[in-house]
Amino acid sequence: MADVAAPRSSSSAARPAAAGRGRRRRQVAQSVRPGRTAALTSRKQLRILLVDDHAIVRRGIRQLIDIQDDMTVVAEAADGREAVAMADQVRPDLIVMDLAMPGMSGIEATRVVHAANPTTRVLILTMHEDRGCLREVLDAGAAGYLLKRAAAEEIVDAIRTVSAGSAFVDSRITNELMNLFVAPATRHVAADASELTPRELETLRYIAEGYANKEIGARLELSVKSVETYKARAMKKLGLASRVDIVRLARDRRWPPIG
Repeated sequence: MADVAAPRSSSSAARPAAAGRGRRRRQVAQSVRPGRTAALTSRKQLRILLVDDHAIVRRGIRQLIDIQDDMTVVAEAADGREAVAMADQVRPDLIVMDLAMPGMSGIEATRVVHAANPTTRVLILTMHEDRGCLREVLDAGAAGYLLKRAAAEEIVDAIRTVSAGSAFVDSRITNELMNLFVAPATRHVAADASELTPRELETLRYIAEGYANKEIGARLELSVKSVETYKARAMKKLGLASRVDIVRLARDRRWPPIG
């Protein structure tokens, strides 16, 4: 009678497979080490402090920011005094600041933050459209002014614009901006507008009338990136630094309204 080999136990048969799975798990764990991933992410993200006395508003803006790859909310504050304290504690790159808050207002908080750390950019997000608020905000050191009724993409665009070092003013109140900043004296311009290409000039004219980049792209059948490229080229040729300068130039040169 032939010898019959004893069947291998289920534990001994499963041992090689289990060992293989264990090695694969260790390899995966090593490739996605939390510290390494966090370091790569934090290097790219804009650090933002949210300031608004309404929790529901902060929650909505936070949700919008959280789905962006290049920005993150590092802290929140419910009034101006808390905003000043948190700005000193977490040192954000940018603050999204409400105006009307109990205690210290957004304007006063902006003034204090700007004096303590001028590199921290402040974007005002408010319901107020009047000329007086705009003047005070810009005098306090804010770099941007956006209305709360702005679309989600406008808020994100404003955050990115201000964080990049440029000024941003809601297109719906461009006329207020013109009344505030256009002086009788002409700002020195490095070159004449005749040096611009037709597309560059057209882009600047739309910007001067308060159109956002997305709106300009739709009217000229261009991508937002192309609009930004034409704007950057034109501003470089003319020695302009911001949308405010474009508005000044348009008023001084008496550019006709776009038909």
